[in-house]
Amino acid sequence: MREIQASEAKAHLSQLLDEVERGEAIVITRRGRPIARILPEHGCRKAEIERAIETIKEIRQRTHKISIEEILSSRHEGHKV
Repeated sequence: MREIQASEAKAHLSQLLDEVERGEAIVITRRGRPIARILPEHGCRKAEIERAIETIKEIRQRTHKISIEEILSSRHEGHKV
């Protein structure tokens, strides 16, 4: 579990959220004392993975194969542009 000062967390929040999304847990400290913890939302991530697996299964049933282009084009599906 990584620790980071509150002032640094404020300056790098977007980067920290990316790390949390990848599974990292982060403790935010103030004057060396832990004050908050940011944890990944496992339930949401699990649901997202299950949806992706179902989509791949559906594509395979339709085409009996999946191309690398289909995989790459669907990896950002649902992301804000």
